[in-house]
Amino acid sequence: MSIEQVNAFYDFLMSEQAIYEQYYNQCCIRGFFGICDWDKAKIVNFANNFGYSFNENELEAVLFGSDTLAHEYTINSSESQQLSDGDRNLSKSVVRVNG
Repeated sequence: MSIEQVNAFYDFLMSEQAIYEQYYNQCCIRGFFGICDWDKAKIVNFANNFGYSFNENELEAVLFGSDTLAHEYTINSSESQQLSDGDRNLSKSVVRVNG
């Protein structure tokens, strides 16, 4: 199973602000009240572009698995610059995935 690939992808994603911005712009579908609805297929394809190999079920297992395998990531102004459009200076990300 590629659970390790999912975790490695999110480690990579959080280490590179420019990559995170691309991820955000390509995989987030803005919903009501500006909340992101994350498209699993787009996330899998985006990760594949960087050499990570996992499927939607493995992604979902990490994000929503009962074993709490997912990492919690924090982006704050002391660790990285504020993202370009200003409304994404996050102290905690809430992920909602569409399938």
